[in-house]
Amino acid sequence: MHIQDTITALATASGAGAIAIIRVSGERALEIVDSIFSTKSGKSLIKQDSHTLHLGNIHDENRIIDEALVSLFKGTRSYTGEPTVEISCHGSPYIQQEILQLLLRKGCRAAKAGEFTLRAFINGKMDLSQAEAVADLIASDNAGAHQIAMQQMRGGFSAEIASLRQELLDFASLIELELDFAEEDVEFANREEFQLLISKISRVLKRLIDSFATGNVIKNGIPVSIVGEPNVGKSTLLNALLNEERAIVSDIAGTTRDSIEDELSIGGIGFRFIDTAGIRETTDVIEGLGIKKTFEKISQAQVVLYLINSPSAFGSSPKGKAFAELRLEVEKIKNRFPDKPLVLVANKIDNLSETERHTINNQLSELIPEKSKSRVSLISAKTGTGVDALKEQLLQFVNTGALRNNETLVTNSRHYDALLKALEEIEKVQEGINMGLSGDLMAIDIREALYHFGEITGQVTNDELLGNIFANFCIGK
Repeated sequence: MHIQDTITALATASGAGAIAIIRVSGERALEIVDSIFSTKSGKSLIKQDSHTLHLGNIHDENRIIDEALVSLFKGTRSYTGEPTVEISCHGSPYIQQEILQLLLRKGCRAAKAGEFTLRAFINGKMDLSQAEAVADLIASDNAGAHQIAMQQMRGGFSAEIASLRQELLDFASLIELELDFAEEDVEFANREEFQLLISKISRVLKRLIDSFATGNVIKNGIPVSIVGEPNVGKSTLLNALLNEERAIVSDIAGTTRDSIEDELSIGGIGFRFIDTAGIRETTDVIEGLGIKKTFEKISQAQVVLYLINSPSAFGSSPKGKAFAELRLEVEKIKNRFPDKPLVLVANKIDNLSETERHTINNQLSELIPEKSKSRVSLISAKTGTGVDALKEQLLQFVNTGALRNNETLVTNSRHYDALLKALEEIEKVQEGINMGLSGDLMAIDIREALYHFGEITGQVTNDELLGNIFANFCIGK
């Protein structure tokens, strides 16, 4: 990795805008920018104090390219931990490219994806999990994902892992010391205290591993499939949830032949709604492919909304033929996807009396097993009645309490994998304590656990791992 080079890149989004920021970082950053920038005061940038702003002109020899504002960050007091200059210029794409090309001719190298943050990690400005949280923060598109990324970037997760690692390392040092005095048969590590520590680490690791289920869906959005027979109002419901005409609505059954997806934030949590093709027996090849894809989308969803046309399903006989067929369809989905929360949504209730609505609610409740995560919801997708209540029901499927309490949530699959491996080694250590194994045997598993802890924070790493992580960053960050 050429970390001695001085690098540059556009730090703001590409395209035209009011302003653009071009970042330059490296040992020659001030020298290079000083060679193309003339301050209004006539003073050299190199002689100015760190963390100061300077107005002047960017020039290529005698040609002025733009009037710009330059920010100085000297020494290690910068995002990257090395001398950095940020040029705030006008947001014309032509001006941006002219300045970037000028900087490259003067000795800069074009920064690779995530290279500024990589340098921040290498220079000790942040650990690896914090660096990864930077990318998550940039990608966050709802309050929940933003909150998790901010907590991790500020070191909440890192601090918890570092504390566990240090405590384990202290005991590991004592056990390693015992190996030097094996002939004397002495114990420097108190086995009772060691037992308590291993139990504590095991509890924390299990909590963090369990949090991945919540953290991952909050970060990536919770997929919700809208399913049901044709023409029950699935597309109308999608439009009502999104409050826009996203899907085509028609009285013709089978209008939706492929899935339509869109996202919505409810209570700060991202939900990804999938309007699927209607489920029914059909001889239409294209519609049949759509129905097949519907079941694929159900398997990928975290929550399933099963939409029912209330008047046709119940009518004057709540337990008639249509209801019996509905029971079979619901049981089919529950048997095929037993762990998925299912919301039975009775649509078109605007055509029913209060008595009929009450009856429908009771009958649908009978289809839900006891202690099930499933729910019943009565709505009119056309008028919007009950749609807000349905959104609140969806929110109940997410552990928002963990967010409110600012608990550490794992969202990164790399961290999740390292935690699983660390827990496996800790359980081996626990087994060794229970069996009264000697310190030299337990030391092997302790070292492995420490290794996996180090993988998370970056105390153990390699160029290939860093390349994979930072390749997913945007250029300029």
